[in-house]
Amino acid sequence: MGDLITEAVSGTLYYLDKPAFKRVKESNASAEQRTSIFADMARLNTLYMIANGGSGHIGSSFSSMDVVSWLYLNEMEGEDLYFSSKGHDAPGLYAVLTALDVLPFDKIHKLRKIDGLPGHPDVGVAGMVTNTGSLGMGISKAKGMAFANRMLGKPARIYVMTGDGELQEGQIWESLISAANHGVAEVTVIVDHNKIQSDYSVERTSSLGDLDAKFESFGWHTQSIDGHDLDAMRKALNAAREDDKRPSVIIANTIKGKGVSFMEGVSVDSDVERFQFHSGAPQAEDYTRGAQELISRILDGHKAAGLEEPEFETFERPAAPQGGNPIKLFPSYTAALLDQAKRNDKLVALDADLVLDMGLEPFRDAHPDRFVECGIAEMDMVSQAGGMALKGLLPVVHSFSCFLSTRPNEQIYNNATEHTKIVYVGGLSGALPGGPGHSHQSVREISALGSIPKMAMVEPAHPDEVAPLLDWCLNTHDGPSFLRLVSIPYETAYEADGSWTPVAGQGRVARKGDGSAVIIASGLVGTSQAMKAAERLSGDGIDAMVVSLPFLNIVDGDWLAKTIGDAKLVATVDNHYRRYGQGDAVATALAEAGALSNRKFIRLGLDLTPPSGTNDQVLKAVGLDEETIAAAVKAAL
Repeated sequence: MGDLITEAVSGTLYYLDKPAFKRVKESNASAEQRTSIFADMARLNTLYMIANGGSGHIGSSFSSMDVVSWLYLNEMEGEDLYFSSKGHDAPGLYAVLTALDVLPFDKIHKLRKIDGLPGHPDVGVAGMVTNTGSLGMGISKAKGMAFANRMLGKPARIYVMTGDGELQEGQIWESLISAANHGVAEVTVIVDHNKIQSDYSVERTSSLGDLDAKFESFGWHTQSIDGHDLDAMRKALNAAREDDKRPSVIIANTIKGKGVSFMEGVSVDSDVERFQFHSGAPQAEDYTRGAQELISRILDGHKAAGLEEPEFETFERPAAPQGGNPIKLFPSYTAALLDQAKRNDKLVALDADLVLDMGLEPFRDAHPDRFVECGIAEMDMVSQAGGMALKGLLPVVHSFSCFLSTRPNEQIYNNATEHTKIVYVGGLSGALPGGPGHSHQSVREISALGSIPKMAMVEPAHPDEVAPLLDWCLNTHDGPSFLRLVSIPYETAYEADGSWTPVAGQGRVARKGDGSAVIIASGLVGTSQAMKAAERLSGDGIDAMVVSLPFLNIVDGDWLAKTIGDAKLVATVDNHYRRYGQGDAVATALAEAGALSNRKFIRLGLDLTPPSGTNDQVLKAVGLDEETIAAAVKAAL
């Protein structure tokens, strides 16, 4: 689930063009030779895409590449379908689809860029039959497709790839029961069993035990193979096809990072503390070493098969411009959590396989007896926290906001009805980073959780606000709370200091104005864009006030009315969907305070699903860039 964001690689990057793949595909070499060479060529293009795009998942793309290449080159026919449930291997799948002309080849230059290829599968991309990346849904969707095919009289097989870490999601196991009961033999599930998930080994995070026995007990035709042995793959798929009574699962024992020696993180029998190439672009030197290794093996493969050597295309990527001083929230959060743990020995931290992304390593190392790694199982994690709270502990629950606010929504509500205190901490909040795509862009937390009784949702706009807000959630507020955190470094003109003490529903004046217009925003990205928009407006003679309001679903209308005075216009900026976001809470509070009449009020925020792209591209696309905000305020005045 992790999606650490890094910078694109500068310098010489290598890839192979479409004709090179076509020559291999149409050669007289054996199916095994053709597929092996094709897979390594696709690995090279995958590495190029991730290096050029600045982020993506190398390890998962490489571990599944042999399976995917075999399916597309030798197995699927007619209306057969393949898709990846785990989604992290999207770059690898894109490399295969561009090579086969399912996708326009020039898309390889636009991974995680606007109008290009999103970080996780999206049906808007040719060859993608369903949206995935939010884990656990794939087998259920495959069953639905199979039932539809039966009704429509369209016999076809459906192949779906799952991750082994993904098997920790409860929906996976729900999906197995009815698939066997209904005899959905058209579905073949392939588990990319590479033994490593986001940060650490599956065994360490949440052991799966005897997978063969588990699947067999659910009534599935079960096989285990070496996922890089193409002959074994052929035999397993033939056996799956021959069983017309049961759905099939092939547990493909693979190596994460397969194809580049120093990226190969684990074998069937080894244990690796942490895999280094799960997400993000490689360092420049790692890219060069990896590309050279792949190129060498591709050339050797061509020679062994009697094929003409391919010509490698190059792209000279300039170094990214340096400048600015982006700030980060998570170092402050890590320090604040450790400080709270010193003060309260009942505080416990729970995590959903995101130790690195959520800055929890220091807490885990300092308090191993108060840290619970729950794996990719958000509903279970939240209900565990509920049990802890009922017994007098103070749980702090961690995951990406997109998963934490939605998947265990019922469990969060149930906990709230027990009148206990639990703090939920969501990272990767908002429309940025734009690269991972909509499955990871969290822009609906306020609407999903904001109406739960006594739930307080807060978001700091500066590192100095993190500790006071966490302290308020833990020690002042008398109900559950959700701390929304932007994960990426971001530059802002907003200044704060640690002397601030939060008061429910109140914020801070980030920029004084002349009373003509007020822009209300929250969070690191939202407040930054509001400040930049105000500076842009000043060039047009509009001196706008900016209010940073960290409370997302609670607004003190009397305080706000007094703060904004007689401003002619109030504009709210939501790094969230416009409907039922902070803007609605502001409007309601001002109306109840009798302070909404005789002034204009506009809400800015998202209306549609956010696209995948660079951060600047995404902000522009959803109307949260400084230019669009400034233009909207000016037009309203």
